[in-house]
Amino acid sequence: MSILTIILCILIPPLAVFLKHGLGTEFLISLLLTLVGWVPGVIYAFYVNSK
Repeated sequence: MSILTIILCILIPPLAVFLKHGLGTEFLISLLLTLVGWVPGVIYAFYVNSK
């Protein structure tokens, strides 16, 4: 992962997932987790982008 991806995963998790995977199930899950709580969204963004 690049430094930009790491920063986006921390600040705006859905955007980080969108830039790597586009609009799809990963993005929707990230968006929902971020709306429920910021920390689950960040954890999921790191998990998805590290694959």
